[in-house]
Amino acid sequence: MKPRSELREIAMKVIYQIKLLSKSKLDYNVNDLIKDQLEIENNFVTDLVNGYCKYEKEINKLANKYMKDWTIDRLNMVDQAILAIGIYELMHTETPSIVVINEALEISKKYSDLEVTKMINAVLDNIYHSEVEHE
Repeated sequence: MKPRSELREIAMKVIYQIKLLSKSKLDYNVNDLIKDQLEIENNFVTDLVNGYCKYEKEINKLANKYMKDWTIDRLNMVDQAILAIGIYELMHTETPSIVVINEALEISKKYSDLEVTKMINAVLDNIYHSEVEHE
């Protein structure tokens, strides 16, 4: 079984594909996209991707609320996917916030530049302190 950090990266790739296909107005099946990325079925990846799909508008709204002079749609699709997974996990899973933020930053360091990584960190940290911590 793959570590969760690798599974989050797979989920990010699937969400990237969803964004790309949606933007291109092409038909797709979410479960097929997930299966194409995994050797064996994995509930964690499925939950992250389906959670993103279910809460996409809420995720985008939260991202935009905590981004300074920027909106999520101005980020490239990979960065959008990384941020979306982090927000979904913070808001809708029991994963400790420190783990969620750390994992998002590690993926961002691999796929993004330093400025975007800093932005993702700031947005997730602000969401945690303003939205999650007070629940």
